[in-house]
Amino acid sequence: MSQKRIAIIVTKGTLDCAYPPFILASTATALGWECRMFFTLYGLRLLKKELQLKVSPLGNPALAPRVPVLLRVMPGMQSLFTRAMHRKIQEKGIASIEELRRLCQEAEVRMFACQMTADLHEYRKEDLIDGVEAGGAATFFDFAGQSDICLLI
Repeated sequence: MSQKRIAIIVTKGTLDCAYPPFILASTATALGWECRMFFTLYGLRLLKKELQLKVSPLGNPALAPRVPVLLRVMPGMQSLFTRAMHRKIQEKGIASIEELRRLCQEAEVRMFACQMTADLHEYRKEDLIDGVEAGGAATFFDFAGQSDICLLI
């Protein structure tokens, strides 16, 4: 039986949206799958050496169902929600994004930075963690087209 393959396209760069791609990638490799990730649009920020991820109270209505939308747009709410998320992550003993990302690197998950997005946002190679490969969508298509699972997150 050949090795299973999973391709993950990462488009979001907030703290809460950073967990699914790294959890899925690290789990897939733990199960013996070959995994590659393509970071594009705002997802590319997850490959920066220095992470300063935030939680958007507007981006996820389930985050605080009892907080009216009007209050969510008030100044300081993003910081409040971000601090609350960090506190809950620590209380529950959940791995940080940096730790999950490191696990993926150690498991030899190949991570690709979208060259067009890097050019658009003026990211330099030295801004990104070690081992990131640059390429366009076509670079990723060959692997994604042959994958057992392809996810857009």
